[in-house]
Amino acid sequence: MTQTITPRVRTLVLLLLAACGLLLTTAGPASAHAALTGSDPQQGVVVDKAPDQVSLTFSEKVALSNDSLRVLDPKGKAVQQGKPFEVSGTTYGIKVHSGLPDGTYTVTYQVVSADSHPVAGAYTFSVGAPSTTSVSVSGETAGGGVVGWLYGFGRYMSYAGFIVLVGGAAFVLGCWQRGAGVKPMQRLVVGGWLTLTSSTLLLLLLRGSYTSSGKVGDVFDLDLLGNVLQTKAGAALVSRLLLLAAAALFISVLFGAYDKREDEEKRDLTFGLAIGGTVVAAGLAASWAMAEHASVGLQAGIAMPVDVVHLLAVATWLGGLTALLVALYRSDAPIESAAVRRFSQVAFGSVVALIATGVYQSWRQLGSWSAFTGTRYGQLLLVKIGLVALLVGIAFISRRWTAQLADTVVRQNKRAPQKERVAASASGSGKSKGGGFKRAAQLARQQAAMDTARQKRTRDADPHRFGLRRSVLAEAGVAVVLLAVTTVLTQTEPGRTEEDAQAAKAASSSSSSSSASAGSGAVTLDMSFDTGGADGKGVVTVDVDPARVGGNEMHVYVQRPNGRAFDIPEVKVALTLEAKKIGPLAITPDHITTGHWSASGVQIPMAGDWKIAVTVRTSDIDQTTVSKNAQIG
Repeated sequence: MTQTITPRVRTLVLLLLAACGLLLTTAGPASAHAALTGSDPQQGVVVDKAPDQVSLTFSEKVALSNDSLRVLDPKGKAVQQGKPFEVSGTTYGIKVHSGLPDGTYTVTYQVVSADSHPVAGAYTFSVGAPSTTSVSVSGETAGGGVVGWLYGFGRYMSYAGFIVLVGGAAFVLGCWQRGAGVKPMQRLVVGGWLTLTSSTLLLLLLRGSYTSSGKVGDVFDLDLLGNVLQTKAGAALVSRLLLLAAAALFISVLFGAYDKREDEEKRDLTFGLAIGGTVVAAGLAASWAMAEHASVGLQAGIAMPVDVVHLLAVATWLGGLTALLVALYRSDAPIESAAVRRFSQVAFGSVVALIATGVYQSWRQLGSWSAFTGTRYGQLLLVKIGLVALLVGIAFISRRWTAQLADTVVRQNKRAPQKERVAASASGSGKSKGGGFKRAAQLARQQAAMDTARQKRTRDADPHRFGLRRSVLAEAGVAVVLLAVTTVLTQTEPGRTEEDAQAAKAASSSSSSSSASAGSGAVTLDMSFDTGGADGKGVVTVDVDPARVGGNEMHVYVQRPNGRAFDIPEVKVALTLEAKKIGPLAITPDHITTGHWSASGVQIPMAGDWKIAVTVRTSDIDQTTVSKNAQIG
């Protein structure tokens, strides 16, 4: 008789899964792991002569396709020619047609960063003078849409399958060897293998569309699939599938020949399975490490082994926790308190390894304390740390219940002779009455069912075991949410990369501004703002050219903290010469394109130290005014 999960438990599990779905749904497209740090022509600049080529510089090397870089004229017509090419290092270029007419041009890019994540964006520059453009760049994102959501779901399921497969097998082999003959435990580990295998196949099919067009119809494009197989991410997914074939052999031995061996015969086979299983599990973990954050950037040679240890520690802890939950709720065979105590020791070692490797990974990916709160990666990492702390706290409660757990195995063993006597008696009775063995077998089955029901009642009546089941269920619930946050974290640009890209872009902008000021007297001012509302942080840049008495051109650019242009409801500028009590002179620039406003014929009546104040409004109620002084005339 199989015990069912109570409605309250089922409701809790459904709520946790819904929360994870919400996390994955609101995660949005994959953030750029290689950031655009510079371009030529630069964003928003007005050049006198049309360039022969457009070049873009990223924070790390990227992979290009034929359509990675495009240059569009004001009507949206492509004006690039040939294929993108590497200029030098992390700079890539595309040739454009000669003699481009005056107007505003849009540059779009969609590449794949060295850590396998897609990167997309767009910016504008003008030849001669700015103009209106029909090109919309607001939708220039990578990894979005239905394909992006499916890819994110596939990543989540692959992590979940890996954790259940590796952690469940480790739990059976290292903590509860009797579990090899328990059907729910077998179904759990096999389910982990099936989940990891199917999700890996799904990721392999989606990969080509995910990093290029984002169209569902391209999922089964064989040409795209062929291109994926030549990439680092494709090789990692294929390697994972090959290792899963070895994992299938491991599972068949663990739940086949191993379960049928006597205790003494199991010792040698246990050692062999432990060695082989560790090698296969490490190989599966390496399929993530070789194609994710750990494979690029600072100390990659150290980071990849550390990432493997981190993943194995997570799987041993959370996967073993899942197996313990199944043993407590679904197994007919009661789990011994000694097995629970062994898992408690294994879990403690896993947490120690998890913390040690996590500290190194955090330092490597963030680089500074400010990145914890100043970058999305750091904010998600704080959430993850909080969940791990909560999980450890609940685990401490579980350890207390484990210490008090009443072991029912001894009592059950004492009943075994009695059951044998009853069965023997029934058998003898059947023979004596001429009923044969059929009646005896029927009585034996009835007696076994009654004994099993009585054992479950005795087991479930133990308050310590009941408390352990509740605390382990709570641990599993937090673990599900933790896995969802971790999945989103792996798709988010590391804080160190984001801050380095911002610094490089600021240095490039400062250098460009200094050069422009020296050559033409133009003034460029960068001002950070925070309206306090949702999506209310950014940088506003004001260009005044030629920054002299009389008529001037003014351009205003609004960017997110990561350097990507975005639109806000309203931008207003006011000029004040406080020394002469002139102003404020109100200016309302016209919207040109995403993140770009412009005003021509701005009259500055007198030379002096002018205060340039910009009011930005990001919603109906959220706005702020930032200002800087500049010498004009």
